[in-house]
Amino acid sequence: MVRGPALTQTMWTADEIARLCYEHYGTRLPKKGKPEPNREWTLLAAVVKVQLVADWACGGSNRPTQVTKEVVSMGTGTKCIGQSKMRKSGDILNDSHAEVIARRSFQRYLHYQLHLAAALKEDSIFVPGTQRGLWKLRPDLLFVFFSSHTPCGDASIIPMLEFEDQPCCPVSRDWANNPSVEADGNLEAPENKKKCEDLGSPVTKKMRLEPGIPDGVGHHQSFGNQESGPIPPSISGSNLTTQELATVTGMAPSGAKVVDVYRTGAKCVPGEAGDSGKPGAAYHQVGLLRVKPGRGDRTCSMSCSDKLARWNVLGCQGALLMHLLEKPIYLSAVVIGRCPYSQEAMQRALTGRCQNVSALPKGFGVQEVKIQQSGLLFEHSRCAVQAKRADGPGRLVPCGAAISWSAVPEQPLDVTANGFPQGTTKKGIRCLQARSRISKVELFRSFQKLLSSISEDKWPDSLSAIIKHPLS
Repeated sequence: MVRGPALTQTMWTADEIARLCYEHYGTRLPKKGKPEPNREWTLLAAVVKVQLVADWACGGSNRPTQVTKEVVSMGTGTKCIGQSKMRKSGDILNDSHAEVIARRSFQRYLHYQLHLAAALKEDSIFVPGTQRGLWKLRPDLLFVFFSSHTPCGDASIIPMLEFEDQPCCPVSRDWANNPSVEADGNLEAPENKKKCEDLGSPVTKKMRLEPGIPDGVGHHQSFGNQESGPIPPSISGSNLTTQELATVTGMAPSGAKVVDVYRTGAKCVPGEAGDSGKPGAAYHQVGLLRVKPGRGDRTCSMSCSDKLARWNVLGCQGALLMHLLEKPIYLSAVVIGRCPYSQEAMQRALTGRCQNVSALPKGFGVQEVKIQQSGLLFEHSRCAVQAKRADGPGRLVPCGAAISWSAVPEQPLDVTANGFPQGTTKKGIRCLQARSRISKVELFRSFQKLLSSISEDKWPDSLSAIIKHPLS
């Protein structure tokens, strides 16, 4: 049986994962919540289950091992709410970036799979652990995380190399000097500087930030109102000191000159050393924790780079489900769609800056997650939509809705806007119907329902105190 790293390395490719997610988006997600054609764009993320086919995994057959690949959760979205709109009741989605929606949808899938395990259903992804009341993941499967764009925050601070051709117009210098000019998270380029090159043009194909990408697959640059991902700055010809260039040391291919960096709209958290704001490659300080910016009202939501790094240490299951699991549920790989990309920046953001994390509970640790990029472009990405609309009237804006999909039998879809189900009025906010199925309070209710299906004498030791004080 092929397990662990071998399953990761040989049983799928980045393009296979991306294609599967794009097909799922097109066939399983409703029109409601998707971008308005030629006017809006969005981001996509998903969790894919990769599993050995049971009939082939057993026995001593020498026939080739086959696997199944299935999307088990999916999310779209580009927004997050400001600090003033957060609620202690947990009935609002604070962060609706695609990566976060996909992960919360994944938690909903895990809840359902634990329900199956508790009912002793053989088709569950969980099997009994070695301790009472605990479950563990089947050894013949793993999970791959997909995102159509580089995560916002540290992973989006990507070196811009000196090439003969620059495929996109740079953002104006005023943009760099006035970072307070934002629109829901990132800076807006002037209208006459927001044109993307034809995706099939020789210039676009020539622009390759990472030498490991197959020939003919260009990293198309996007900019402007990009809530999640890098923003190209204006090119700076200033000479940088050795110390300033150290902020991007190791990210450029050997011999390539770093003239600038893509910039993220995510802001350094209070207490962190801030960005220098200097022209060129020293504009950002890399490796820092950041929060997503908002329109005027500062957010408390950590960047997607920071959240992915946290999941790579603590798992994706969350604190509630950890009561019932023997080990955390880790992602084995992360695949990024076609976009500005740096392998070194991704590794730094997701794993490199966590290497000194220590004194973790048993079973937890920094994972060596595999990181790859696909050459396939998401149809509703900013660049794809911009290329289709050419010089169409009006400005291109991010879609305000977020879609959640989970591989569960009951009500798998959830479409939200501003943290509540789409269409919710101010008057109806406090109703039960005005809660997203992946909000904190609804996931807690799902956990309560899960516990109620398990006999108390089979609860794990960590929940023994709750037996004395039953959940109401």
